[in-house]
Amino acid sequence: MTQQFAERATNVAPTGARNADLSDLVRILEDGQRRKLDVIASASALRMRDGNVHVEGVEPQITEHGVANVDGVYRPTAVADEGIADKLRIPLAYLRRMRAENVTLLDENVNAWLRQGPERRFMLRAFTSENGPGMPGEGVARALLSDSYKLMDNFDMLLAALEGIQSSGHPTTVTGCDLTDRRMYVRVESEAVAVQARALLRGYRSPFDGRSGDELPMISAGFVITNSEVGAGAYTITPRAVIQVCRNGLTQSKDVMRAVHLGGKQDEGVVSMSGRTQRKTLELITARTADAVHTFLSREYVEAKVAEMETAAGQPLEEPAKTIEHVTKSLSIGNEAKDMILAHFVRGGQMTAGGVMQAVTSTAQTLTDADQAAALEALAVPALTAAAAHG
Repeated sequence: MTQQFAERATNVAPTGARNADLSDLVRILEDGQRRKLDVIASASALRMRDGNVHVEGVEPQITEHGVANVDGVYRPTAVADEGIADKLRIPLAYLRRMRAENVTLLDENVNAWLRQGPERRFMLRAFTSENGPGMPGEGVARALLSDSYKLMDNFDMLLAALEGIQSSGHPTTVTGCDLTDRRMYVRVESEAVAVQARALLRGYRSPFDGRSGDELPMISAGFVITNSEVGAGAYTITPRAVIQVCRNGLTQSKDVMRAVHLGGKQDEGVVSMSGRTQRKTLELITARTADAVHTFLSREYVEAKVAEMETAAGQPLEEPAKTIEHVTKSLSIGNEAKDMILAHFVRGGQMTAGGVMQAVTSTAQTLTDADQAAALEALAVPALTAAAAHG
């Protein structure tokens, strides 16, 4: 992992979200469903001009939303650029430099490699222009993927997951949602399953409002659902305990449940999953989500995870700044985030390895980029281990 927490990618897709509520996420996803366009296209039908992807010579198709006119201009996201670099074996750093400094050279490179294998086929995931399907205007190229990529859209995955949660009968709350060019994140919590963690929170105070962990030493059970429509990861359900005094989230990545996006080769033209295939996929997601509720939203699970962390969390730090320097370097966290973590550590007042873990998670809450926030939060438990070992 590189110094990704100090860098921002350009977001050119339809409206994203950070810490949105469930209804807002649904509204955004419904808009994306109306505009989405997925097509299997040969290399001979693709061209790069002025840094944009041009699709030419693909027959219009009838979809559930009407006639889809595929030919057009699509402006690539940073994720699409990554897919182009991967599929055409162009070093990504070089592609980014060409886009920033010499777009003509970018066009020439991409088109030369497309001509090298005109029979190659790709899946292009796109959004049509805001004017509507088949209307003039620039669309968005979201991703260039394998022609065997299995569609598992955020909207369908979300509805299937919510059905699984509801069928479990367990009381839960969706506490926040994020949507980026890469992924969807839905955080679920159950305050009905909360355990005391006095040793873990001893001496800690919230860096946001100063409330004491000694006065509110409770941790709630929960999990986070993630999905990517653009090849940036599988559908996953990751357990995530929530510290009530500050809302820090502790994700347990080693216990993640996942479902990958891989299917068979598909015919050229607009992609549309059969009703039967889609139904079976969504039934699996519903079942796995219900399983996750029963597994992760249990007192026994949370108590076991707290017990695993408590011994390491109590390790005192003789030189906290040097420990944080070591931890961030070993986990490839950039300097900007390192400085933020140190500041949160000081405000948290817990001069132990557990304080480093808390500082990582509270810093993650403040990041505006949801992908960076999720990646940093996932490093909190490894940061605890690294800090305890360093002392």
